[in-house]
Amino acid sequence: MAPPRDLINNDINRTREPIVSPYSNAYDPLSNVSNFYIIDSTLREGEQFANAFFTTEKKIEIALALDAVGVDYIELTSPAASEQSFNDCKAIASLGLKAKILTHIRCHMSDARLAVQTGVDGINVVIGTSSYLREFSHGKSMEYITKTAIEVITFIKSKGLEVRFSTEDSFRSDLVDLLAIYQTVDRIGVNRVGIADTVGCANPRQVYDLVKTLRSVVKCDIECHFHDDTGCAIANAHTALEAGATHIDTCILGIGERNGIPSLGGFLARMYVADREHVLNKYNVKALRDAENLVAEAVDITVPFNNYITGYCAFTHKAGIHAKAILNNPSTYEILRPEDFGMSRYVSIGHRLTGWNAIKNRMEQLKLNSLNDEDAKRITQKIKQLADIKALNLEQVDVLLRKYHTAKLTDNSHHIVLDKILNHDHLVTGVPVGATA
Repeated sequence: MAPPRDLINNDINRTREPIVSPYSNAYDPLSNVSNFYIIDSTLREGEQFANAFFTTEKKIEIALALDAVGVDYIELTSPAASEQSFNDCKAIASLGLKAKILTHIRCHMSDARLAVQTGVDGINVVIGTSSYLREFSHGKSMEYITKTAIEVITFIKSKGLEVRFSTEDSFRSDLVDLLAIYQTVDRIGVNRVGIADTVGCANPRQVYDLVKTLRSVVKCDIECHFHDDTGCAIANAHTALEAGATHIDTCILGIGERNGIPSLGGFLARMYVADREHVLNKYNVKALRDAENLVAEAVDITVPFNNYITGYCAFTHKAGIHAKAILNNPSTYEILRPEDFGMSRYVSIGHRLTGWNAIKNRMEQLKLNSLNDEDAKRITQKIKQLADIKALNLEQVDVLLRKYHTAKLTDNSHHIVLDKILNHDHLVTGVPVGATA
């Protein structure tokens, strides 16, 4: 149920728009936006990020952080990649985490034999099916791919492990080839089939069409892996769930090969909007910031300013009309509630776009109770005048407010105070008005 909104100007007769967008989708029996699983691949796809090098100790830290968020699966680099990768699979599989541990292998019996020795809960099998990969990568025919897939899947199932079979470069593969191999592996009891937009070429409409078609021909779950080369990865993930997919691959901060895949935080933000209660009840979203900081440090990057949820601008409001509405009701300009994620909103006020309502709010926060609306408007004009030269930081705004407040209380000289504040040097704590810092 939508929260009540504050009345503006006590106009109880004005038209009340619905909080929920009238363009929201109607109920769709195919949709899994309220019933999905996250396979986080930071320790597999993320290892393919340009800066990534994770020691065993760091991998364990990241696995623990992912488990704290509550992801359903943690995917690890193939044990066939190196001896250390094999040992890392064994180490993480033995941690006893709530998340299921998967490893990702080529569709080779030799890889499968190694993988079952590591103690993981499941194995993700992949092979390229597009004409590009069949000609220029492994050079195998669809007949060979199908035969090998059956052999590998049957072996993994015989060991009692969960198994997913995915094509690679699915959106540039022949649809008839895709559906044929998916139906084949579905019949032999694979847990999931996977669709991979390996080069990031797909758009949401293409994703919906392919997933919906696949949903109509297989009974097993459907996993989706979307690269972000063209900016559609999170939108594609959401659309895939609408079309009947069940599992989505993510990475912390979206790291991975080239531009990576959906970020864990970004995907959770998108799904929070679709079903807030489901996300908050299933995942510990307040643990996202620690997980992101851990990975950012490990790969020597900073968390981007516009990062979903945890970027320093994510809940920062600047424009005057935005600030006024946010102060009346945060839902006017926020679709995410920062407190749900352990974050705080910040209204930026020391700039030329500021509005007097934001300044008034800051006066109230500082308990400058003798100041009224007219005072707020005068101070706002002075801030705008100074900010046309250079923006003020919060400390400078507070100095201005306190000088004005003190002058009004002591000798009613507050108007003169504003006239004497000519530049930013006059807004230093302890410097008298009219003096130079």
